[in-house]
Amino acid sequence: MSETRRDWSRFALLVIDLQQDFWPERLAHCFPELPGRIRRLLELCRGEGIEVVHLRAAFQPEGSDWMVRYRLQGRIPCVRGTPGVDPLPFAMDAAGEAVIVKQTFDGFHNPQLLEHLHRRGTQFLLVAGLLTSTCVLFTAASAAQLGFLTAVVDDCCADEPSAHAQTLERYQFVFDRTAVDDILERYAAWRADLERLSVLASEGPA
Repeated sequence: MSETRRDWSRFALLVIDLQQDFWPERLAHCFPELPGRIRRLLELCRGEGIEVVHLRAAFQPEGSDWMVRYRLQGRIPCVRGTPGVDPLPFAMDAAGEAVIVKQTFDGFHNPQLLEHLHRRGTQFLLVAGLLTSTCVLFTAASAAQLGFLTAVVDDCCADEPSAHAQTLERYQFVFDRTAVDDILERYAAWRADLERLSVLASEGPA
């Protein structure tokens, strides 16, 4: 039995676009520790009972579900039937974990994600994955605007290094930041924030 029993029932982890096309050799070279950190993050969340939701891009080969800019360019990553759409080996989904497919930068453009989180009573989202300045940012920003408390697990994200750093610094008014090894320490403060929000909701408008 663990010394501390933590209730993570209102929390979920969003794992975004950890797929072959978003993990080129140059990015892997810049972030060599990411695979191990993602493994630790998934192990921690599964061990603690934090729900894991995988968001993955996937597009039809003929372009019917591509964003218009990519239609004009004639190419897009993560086309169904190509190796690029496959999840990275260190970020495979476990049995029973939700996998939600998206065709936009922002995972919430697929209404299935919000419906799933509301059905589960989720109020706090941990966010990790690729790329920091694009799908991680857009999804985390939508989460915040949809009423979720949100924390980006910054050492479990990657991007072109300057874009990664600038995004994490610039948007701290949108989301909290944490690291995989700090999640358990932050639990009490995050729970206190959730409880305070519950009190404010019960009190109604001033």
